[in-house]
Amino acid sequence: MDYSERWRQIKKGFSKALPEIGETRPEVVARFGRGIWQNRFWEHTIRDEKDYAAHMDYVHFNPVKHRLVEQPRDWAFSTFHRCVRKGIYPATWGMADIVAELEAAGERRA
Repeated sequence: MDYSERWRQIKKGFSKALPEIGETRPEVVARFGRGIWQNRFWEHTIRDEKDYAAHMDYVHFNPVKHRLVEQPRDWAFSTFHRCVRKGIYPATWGMADIVAELEAAGERRA
């Protein structure tokens, strides 16, 4: 039932299973841990289909926004490819049309 606690336990178990690599100063560990995980997260309940679609667009466009790839279809690790196979997105989604739309909404490429 407690979402935050579940994630805390998952992160703790994963981190303990990793081997120690190199030496980290005690003050860094005290402040940031091992630096594996982001310190915070924001839980968000998907409200409706439109909200779900907006979050999927955000996730699929993020590698482009951060200049890891030129187009969403170029990111090999994305669920975008499965969504294209299911007909949810066209294979060309996220090219110039979505860039202009995101920039008009105030998003900027990092």
